Amino acid sequence: MKITIQNSKFTVIVAACLLVVAGCNHKQELQRQSSTETDYAAVAIPEFNADSAYSYVEAQLGFGFRTPGSKGWQRCADYLVGQMQRWCDTVIVQSFNATLWDGSRVPGRNIIASLNPEASRRVLLAAHWDSRLWADHDPDDDKTRQHVPGANDGASGVAALMEMARGMSQMRPSVGVDFIFFDVEDQGQPEWVETYEDNTWCKGSQYWAVNRHIPYYSAVYGVLFDMVGTHEPRFTKEEVSRHYAPAITNKVWNTAAAIGYGNVFIDRNTDPILDDHLYVNQIAGIPMVDIVQNSPSGNFFAHWHTTTDDLQAVSAESLKIVATVTLKTIYGDYPNKQ
Repeated sequence: MKITIQNSKFTVIVAACLLVVAGCNHKQELQRQSSTETDYAAVAIPEFNADSAYSYVEAQLGFGFRTPGSKGWQRCADYLVGQMQRWCDTVIVQSFNATLWDGSRVPGRNIIASLNPEASRRVLLAAHWDSRLWADHDPDDDKTRQHVPGANDGASGVAALMEMARGMSQMRPSVGVDFIFFDVEDQGQPEWVETYEDNTWCKGSQYWAVNRHIPYYSAVYGVLFDMVGTHEPRFTKEEVSRHYAPAITNKVWNTAAAIGYGNVFIDRNTDPILDDHLYVNQIAGIPMVDIVQNSPSGNFFAHWHTTTDDLQAVSAESLKIVATVTLKTIYGDYPNKQ
C-alpha cells in the first residue's frame, strides 16, 4: 500500500476555500502550541490499562471475521457502538455502500463517538475496524483466498482507542475528541490482480471525508492508529504524514522521545503509505498523522495479510506505548478541564 503523492486523483476542489481557511487555522493553532515548551514527562494523563485494551482485541476477534456484511461484522459493529456509548457523549453510525475492486457491492459502517461535543476545537482519533477478505500475503498458497483474522491489522488500533476513550471519559481534556472507526479500509485489490489501483482501499474514510458526520466538521489535527500492536513496535515518519501534517507528526515523535520511546517512534523519514489519513488530509483538509507499523524488513509486520494475524500477534504493552504517547501529546496541549 505504498503510494506517490503527486498528481493524486483524489484531490477534491469542492469547498477549496473553506479547506484553505481551515488549514490556516490548524497551522496557527499548532504553531501556538509549539511556541511553549512542554515537559511531557510531567503531563498528567488518564489511566491506560493494557490488559483491558488487549481484552478488546480478543473481544473483536471473538465475533469471527469482520469482513463487510458478515455476521461477525454485524455483531462486532453492535459491540463497538455499545461500548463507545458507555464512555462517550454521542455515537453516530454512518452507513454507506462501497464498490470493491471486482465490482461487488458491500455495506459499510463508520462508527463515530465523541467526547465534549460542544467544544469548537477538536482532535480526531481513528482506526479501521474491518478485517481483510483475502490472506493474499500468506506464505501458504492454499490459504491466500482465506479470510484474515485482523488482530493487529484492525483490532489493535480500535482496542487502543477504546481504552483511551474509557480513560478520557473520566479525565476529560479541554478539547473535543472524536473517535472514528473507519470501515471497508482493508478490502483493496489482492496481490493476484495485475493492474493496481490506489482507490480500491480505504472506502470508509473516502466516504466520511466527503460526507462528514457533522457538516463542515474539522479538527485541529488527527491521529490514525494502524497495526499498532506488534511485539516489536517500530513507527517511522512516513511521507503522507510529513507532507500534509508535518507539525503534528513532529509533535508526536518529539513527545515519544521526551518520555523515553524514541526507540519505538524512530526519527526516520520513510516512503508514503496509502491509509485512511490520506483522504482525511486531502479531502477533509484535516492534518492527520499515521502511526503505522514499519518493520525494517520492508513489510509492515510478519503476519500482515496472512491467516496468522491472530491474537498471538498482538502485544498489550505495545498498545500502551502508542496510547501513552498520543495521550501525552493531547493532554500536553489540552490539560484536564476539571
